[in-house]
Amino acid sequence: MNLSDFDFHLPEDLIATRPAKPRPSARLLLAVGDSLQDLHVSDLVEIFRPGDRLILNNTRVIPARLFGTRQRGEAVAKVEVTLLEPQASGWRALAKPLRKVQVGEVIRFSDQLSATVAEKSETDLRLEFNLTGGDFDAALNAAGAMPLPPYIAAKRPADDQDKADYQTVFARHSGAVAAPTASLHFDENLLQALAEKGVSFTEVTLHVGAGTFLPVKVEDVTTHKMHAEWGQVTPQAAAEIAATKAAGGRVIPVGTTALRLIESAAADGQIAAWQGETDIFIYPGYRFRVADALMTNFHLPKSTLLMLVSALMGKDRIDRIYAHAVKAGYRFFSYGDASLLIPDAAV
Repeated sequence: MNLSDFDFHLPEDLIATRPAKPRPSARLLLAVGDSLQDLHVSDLVEIFRPGDRLILNNTRVIPARLFGTRQRGEAVAKVEVTLLEPQASGWRALAKPLRKVQVGEVIRFSDQLSATVAEKSETDLRLEFNLTGGDFDAALNAAGAMPLPPYIAAKRPADDQDKADYQTVFARHSGAVAAPTASLHFDENLLQALAEKGVSFTEVTLHVGAGTFLPVKVEDVTTHKMHAEWGQVTPQAAAEIAATKAAGGRVIPVGTTALRLIESAAADGQIAAWQGETDIFIYPGYRFRVADALMTNFHLPKSTLLMLVSALMGKDRIDRIYAHAVKAGYRFFSYGDASLLIPDAAV
């Protein structure tokens, strides 16, 4: 299974730099077995049925991109920092220019927020901030910018609008540096309409890391090592999912992060409460234990997420789905349109 097998041509103008407004007005490509239908996210009320259970990732994206200064004597230099993950003491982070930052230096991001460089490696550093808890969250929200994916950041800088656009309406637990983007298509009205239809919701938490944007660098994709991300499936969440499976309902993750998490929690064959770091890598040949379908955006060529949807639908089907999406002008990636992938027409 070669990396080149998962390549396709994507016209540059199909990369979305802003989301659809309102959120459910985004287009939706419905793939059921071999059939394709061009719809909108708002049509999910007609597609989903009573007894279906949607799995939602309730992680909250932090404004992890910070611009600060460091001072040596009279000289002041700019430093750009991207927070990666919280640690027992401080945060692991990237810095530009990393080479010039020294251990012990203080980087000031605002009048309220600063951090001391506690450790430094060849690739990143550990920062210890002057604030903790709610004070840190408030200062970070004021000083930081949303860490937009590289393919959007290359086209425009993040702005205040992204603080709303790049956050789901059910975000609760801070810790992600990238959004579970399929969930960005939901608003409160759509959630209420689905609930009235008889669709149930289960929330899980997977803090999406910056590693989600790392390219696959090996030609034999089976040798690729996935990055690890922290997640939790509570006992209540596991019980709800198990009850839906037992009743013959469909379990449908909203986004690849939710899917990877519940499949990690079902490594022994049955869904169970789970907490920890997962580096599960799903590619063709994987046997799904919990997920019956998947709602997801359109992914990058040669990405692990394209491999994941190929595992769910079959590679030939995904090739046809993506060819249709490109031809029909669907918008791609984090702020783009959505697909609902149901592998078995009988499900």
